[in-house]
Amino acid sequence: MLGTEQARIRLLIDANATEGSVSTVEITLATGADGAAPHYHTRSDELFYVADGELQLLAGDRIVTVAAGGSVVVPKRMPHAFGATPDSAARVLIALMPGVERFDYFRLLDRIGRGEATLADLAAAQDKFDNHFVDAPDWWARRSAQRR
Repeated sequence: MLGTEQARIRLLIDANATEGSVSTVEITLATGADGAAPHYHTRSDELFYVADGELQLLAGDRIVTVAAGGSVVVPKRMPHAFGATPDSAARVLIALMPGVERFDYFRLLDRIGRGEATLADLAAAQDKFDNHFVDAPDWWARRSAQRR
């Protein structure tokens, strides 16, 4: 298990275990906690299945709320981000298809959280992990307004 009390990551299946067909993780977010910052992938579609709670998701230019039992597929190249809603925690299963070796990406995030790596390390790894960060001011404005 990686992460913090606010955002925990359980590594489930990496692409090398599925001959590249899929990679999966489980993310557990505390009430109102941010998950991933706005980004996109060039090689994979991403499935979000909300197992518990409610997830707020940026998908392109839309911000949607997905309740337990719901799912959203974000196609490759579409900017997206996610976090728990202000009134709910969330547990989300995420699958990238085709799979990308992602476990080391989440380990890097964990090292950043512990102060053992920097955001510059993350920026340098965008191509390796097919995780390309983008600016999404509407997303951050909405998340910020909900915290007030």
